[in-house]
Amino acid sequence: MARNQIIAAMRGWFDAQGFLEVDTPALQISPGNEAHLHAFKTTLIGNDGGGVDRYLHTSPEFACKKLLAAGETRIFNLGHVFRNRERTLTHAPEFTMLEWYRASEDYRQIIEDALALVRLAAETVGQKQFSWRGRVCDPQVDAEYLSVAAAFMKFAGVDLLATLKGHQPDRDALAAQSPVAFQADESWSDIFSRILVEKVEPHLGIGRITVLYEYPACEAALARVCAHDDRVAERFELYACGVELANGFGELTDATEQRRRFEAEMDLKQRHYGERYPIDEDLLEALAMMPEASGVALGLDRLIMLAAGATRIDQVQWAPVG
Repeated sequence: MARNQIIAAMRGWFDAQGFLEVDTPALQISPGNEAHLHAFKTTLIGNDGGGVDRYLHTSPEFACKKLLAAGETRIFNLGHVFRNRERTLTHAPEFTMLEWYRASEDYRQIIEDALALVRLAAETVGQKQFSWRGRVCDPQVDAEYLSVAAAFMKFAGVDLLATLKGHQPDRDALAAQSPVAFQADESWSDIFSRILVEKVEPHLGIGRITVLYEYPACEAALARVCAHDDRVAERFELYACGVELANGFGELTDATEQRRRFEAEMDLKQRHYGERYPIDEDLLEALAMMPEASGVALGLDRLIMLAAGATRIDQVQWAPVG
């Protein structure tokens, strides 16, 4: 019941803000091009009996960006997404994602949107405080803003910016500072992720929501690099009780740079997992026409879990995947 109440309240919020709800297809040419996200693959069979590979999307992002290129200015999508190899207390192979975009608006506005929706979820069900695995968070208290570099220094004693040199971060420099164990063949990105998960994330969103912002440019994904410092990007994540709730960007609109990132990610996926996903050429064409924009994806099941006082996300899904 809390789930239904929260979703209804969110749809009302978006309507009041002048957003249009869009319904994007789950079946895609490419499911996304991040090395460590795993998709569900299927075969689309035509009338002639011939088949082509298709994938269930890991996010509606590619379709939403095509709609921005077509002229939409404020859109949101509320629907199911699919990620293979994922099942924990806060992960499921099929889950609900709330994703929204603002054309010609700064990513700081998207951060404010995300904070407002987290607070709305709590208010809708009368939840004064989030609590999960011994950690508590008051969503109504002013959020903590913490850059990734500051968080690494504070919680891991790592001078992250000293290891960044444009597109080629210094793996040895990060390894020399690492407070966590890693394998000899692990990359800068692998070590970065280990430190983030083991040393930083458990301290985020404690007492109040944390906005973790300015990710390293080499971890930008689909975000643009910051104008004031090309070592970091307009990417942020929102945390409550050590749980990541949202991941957002000031969106990259440089198709050439986006292609370079996709290809690098797929090369990494090939090395780690022996597979790669296609690049959506229509998306790259759309990026060249897309206005400056900001967008964010919020894990709705995780937020409802916290707002409802549940202990795992399958408790707030109507019929969890078995």
